[in-house]
Amino acid sequence: MGDHKEQPLRVGAAVRRRRRALHLTLAVVAERSGLSVPFLSQVENDRARPSRSSLERVADALRTTAVELLAAADPACSVDVVRAEENEPGPEPRARALVRGHHQMHASEFTGDHEAGREFQYRNDQLMYVADGGVEIEAEGRAYRLGRGDTLYLTGGVRHRWRATVPDTRVVVVAVAENVEAVQNRSHRSRP
Repeated sequence: MGDHKEQPLRVGAAVRRRRRALHLTLAVVAERSGLSVPFLSQVENDRARPSRSSLERVADALRTTAVELLAAADPACSVDVVRAEENEPGPEPRARALVRGHHQMHASEFTGDHEAGREFQYRNDQLMYVADGGVEIEAEGRAYRLGRGDTLYLTGGVRHRWRATVPDTRVVVVAVAENVEAVQNRSHRSRP
């Protein structure tokens, strides 16, 4: 009772809105992402569901993140419950949005191995929490090893990459949404 019931996430409209906001054609997005124009058209019209890897490629081509596209896929709700059993069954690794809709905060759970070579840089601050297993995170030229229950805070703009060091690792990433003006010019902060 009180749960937000709906079909699985459909990101097509969010992809189309983002592409149009950047004044890009499907051909340009296809070239940037390495995906075909027909496939991207099917995604935008919700006739095809992109894999996690394809969604990340589309997001990179649109200068955003897969999390942002997923968040923009649903209308905002003031109260929403995301049940663990709503997680789609499938092979590891997988990502699951913990917050649906367009909000000031995003949270995702990553289970299994992770594409270690992929570098991330978010505009706003984020927190990584290791729910199970272990990870190694490389940020600002240093490596950090985290185990179950550990957290790592990253200031907006910090480039980083991470990988699971233990099978069946679960990492929760909570971040201030890209659309929120949370970043201030850190060198010009006023002093009390």
